[in-house]
Amino acid sequence: MSLLERHRAVMPGWMPVYYGDDALEIVAGSGRRVTDATGRSYLDFFGGVLTTMVGYDIAEISDAVRAQLDTGVAHTSTLYLIRQQVELAEKIARLSGIPDARVFFTNSGTEANESALLFATNARRSNQILAIKNGYHGRTFATMAITGHRSWSSSSLSPLTVHWLASADRLRGRMAGMSDSDLIDAAVDDLREVLATVTAGDVAGLIAEPIQGVGGFVHGPDGLLGAYRKVLAEHGILLIADEVQTGWGRTGEHFWGYQAHGVTPDLITFAKGIGNGFALGGVVGRAEIMNAVPAISFSTFGGNPISAAAGNAVLDYVLSHDLQGNARRVGAVLLGGLRDLSYEILGEVRGRGLMIGLEFVRPGTTEPDPAVTLRVFDLCREHGLLVGKGGLYGNVLRLGPPLTLTEEEAREGLAILLDAIATADAESRIA
Repeated sequence: MSLLERHRAVMPGWMPVYYGDDALEIVAGSGRRVTDATGRSYLDFFGGVLTTMVGYDIAEISDAVRAQLDTGVAHTSTLYLIRQQVELAEKIARLSGIPDARVFFTNSGTEANESALLFATNARRSNQILAIKNGYHGRTFATMAITGHRSWSSSSLSPLTVHWLASADRLRGRMAGMSDSDLIDAAVDDLREVLATVTAGDVAGLIAEPIQGVGGFVHGPDGLLGAYRKVLAEHGILLIADEVQTGWGRTGEHFWGYQAHGVTPDLITFAKGIGNGFALGGVVGRAEIMNAVPAISFSTFGGNPISAAAGNAVLDYVLSHDLQGNARRVGAVLLGGLRDLSYEILGEVRGRGLMIGLEFVRPGTTEPDPAVTLRVFDLCREHGLLVGKGGLYGNVLRLGPPLTLTEEEAREGLAILLDAIATADAESRIA
């Protein structure tokens, strides 16, 4: 049996694998490139879903993890002091922008968001949460409940009462074609209407991704979360920024996505890139909210010595190498090359820094075209470039390469991507 056949024999059928019957096994990596089991090399523009944030085989991270392993201690539990965990928490608290912050470590973004909901609902004594359509926050019951993306909502069961706000999608829906100022006004009106009509008046918090990840990198204009915050403050409602994909400088312009909005959240969730492949996530937030849990709780593996050692090395590398600045510079190369395109199959190019989405549509319409998206996706792989997919309708290519991507590599990947789009566009005209 092939590895794919063995995978299908023991894994659940709802676990997606890219490239169907030609699924890829990655066996090695260096920098921004990976090698598959056949020996073929690829330039990686997806980084394990924006997780391999610094790249592959980074000496500083490997050395830090080996040094911790060499102590013989991989786990002690948080019932004992963990130096690596405390040091990482100090750095994150300082960088969060939240005064007197506390940090709780988890194993994933899902668990981070679940924890933030626990803190917010306890602090406010309410199980009502505001969420934004097209957002994605995880796969547990609570995080699925606040995921406004049907493909990823596996159950209608929920411990929360969720009230929905409109997405800031500019291509279709109620916000389509609006200017920045008009969109912000419409979004604030929508929030006020929701609060006045369908809530019980004691909402715990609003959770929002500054840029929607799985949703296809849809995002509102700068200042939107700040405008929301003014209304939330009138009711004492908390603001939770889901920075699982936008954090650590990926947007280029800011270290955190929320900083584009003139607001400081009460809670920030993080994961993915901070571990660069090691399981690490968490929440940083105001002390009185983080301390609102009325019973004993902890995470067995969250912030363990190995993951925390990796996290410290990753964060130090991000700061010492100004990867935020690199994301801004190199992202401009990619966005500049993509925004000049005028193919009818390309409905929109959006994003910031090294977080870029390309939405594909049927020519002359805004109707999603997942088939042509898949064709571009496959052509990229054929020519040595790995990209991701997403969006509400499966018609968005997602680019989220490591933040160490060079300008030369950006141009190499851009050339492959441009050729793939041109080929798919020509094929669509023949069809």
